[in-house]
Formats: sequence, structure tokens, C-alpha cells
Amino acid sequence: MLKAMGLPLPETVLGHGWWLVDEQKMSKSRGNVITPDDYVSEVGADTIRTYLMFLAPWEQGGEWDASGISGISRWLNRIWNLVLGNYHPQEKINLDTKQKATRELSRTTHQTIKKVTEDLGRLHFNTMVAALMEFTNYLGKVKEAQAVTTLDWEKSIDTLLRLLSPTTPHLTEELWQKTGREYSIHNQSWPVWDEALAKDEEITLVVQVNGQVCDYLEMSAGTNKSETERLALTAPKVQTFLEGKQIRKVIVVPERLKILFTVGLANH
Repeated sequence: MLKAMGLPLPETVLGHGWWLVDEQKMSKSRGNVITPDDYVSEVGADTIRTYLMFLAPWEQGGEWDASGISGISRWLNRIWNLVLGNYHPQEKINLDTKQKATRELSRTTHQTIKKVTEDLGRLHFNTMVAALMEFTNYLGKVKEAQAVTTLDWEKSIDTLLRLLSPTTPHLTEELWQKTGREYSIHNQSWPVWDEALAKDEEITLVVQVNGQVCDYLEMSAGTNKSETERLALTAPKVQTFLEGKQIRKVIVVPERLKILFTVGLANH
């Protein structure tokens, strides 16, 4: 499947973990094997498929808990309503609001494409499904705000369906056809993200003094090291933590979005 979609194959063979019932491995000898047929008849194969992918890391396996199936079913129903529901952009929203909403939609879409693509290629199915859930929730808010154009909305729905297609092949095929798109979704190319469009405009910097978090600072992405340090040093909460102390070391960790201060008592 991955090769057909143009995605990278895992470098090593990755076996799946054991599924457990009451903390015991499923096995015929124990008679505790769960047959999914009844569940499939009730909620559909896509729901059970998604539940198994989301339940736990694929290589580790996990505890079978049928109560979680209903949550997946509700999520897929929300997707159905999201895709088929009418979208009418507001005309009275000012231009700045529209432009900001459009940028945020584009950035979130490209970040989701990147996350889902990378997780799928590594067979990290549970985090892939989690990213799709987050994207669905975000699109729900976009639909409520109605600040982006119909064209931009349809592009995001198109991306959502394509990203979902390996996980829910039946649901996405039906939605693809119901929305008048070209047959079949499984003949379409996989979405590609733009690294520039996926970058955050702002980041949240965690400031720690001697290992203790003292503040969170919002700043523009790409702020250089010296400016990052200056902003942290001038923040009121940070100054309170540093008062009466001498800074011994400052470490800026951009990839982890942290700045660390090691301090001691000031010399008098």
C-alpha cells in the first residue's frame, strides 16, 4: 500500500504486538480471542479498522477495550457531517480576519499532511489517527467561523479525505463520490506538504530557571538566539526568578523551544 501511494517503506520489518484481554494474550488455547465480525456488522469495517490502528502503537499491541469503539464511531460520523454539511462563508468579515484565517488553514493543512505522511511511513498508526482527529476538530472550528472562501474550504476537505483514505477506505470513497469528485479516491495522488507553508508564524518558548518553568513566551518563529535570550531576560516573571542571583549559564534550545538559565547566589 505504501509503495503504491508513493510513500517511503519502513527500513526494517515491523511486526505487530500482542492484543490482550484482561492482561492476557489472545490465543485459541485460552479461548479469549475476540472475533470482530459482530462489531463490523454493527459499526462497519472502517470503524473497527481505525479503532485497532488507534488503540496502541502497532508494534507494541494493547488491551482490547470495546468501549473505545464508540468514540471512533462518533468521530467518523462527525467527519461525515463535516464533509456533507453546507459551507457558506461570511461576507461581512473584514479582510485582515479572512487573510489570517486563510493562512492558519493553509499552515494547519500542510502540518497535518507532513505529520500523517511521516507517521504512516513509519507505521505509527495511532499517532497518525490522532493527527487526523486534531485536524477534524480544527476544521469544525473553521466551518463555524466561516471566514475562509468556499474554494479554500473545499481544498481542505479534499486533503482530509485523501489523508483518511488508507485508514477508512470505504467511508472516504463514499464521501468522495457524494461530493462529486472524480472516481476514485484511491486513484488520486497523495497530498504533498510545503515545508515553508507548514512553518509556524509564532512559537511558544518555555523558560526554565534551574530546571523550574517560570514563564511561557510567545515570539515569532525564526527569532535568533541573542534576541531570544534578550526577550527571556526582560520578561517580568523571569526577572522575578532571577532577582538577587547571578546567571552562570544560558542555554537556548531552538529545536525544543526552550531557554534554560543556570543561576546561583549573587556575589556581594
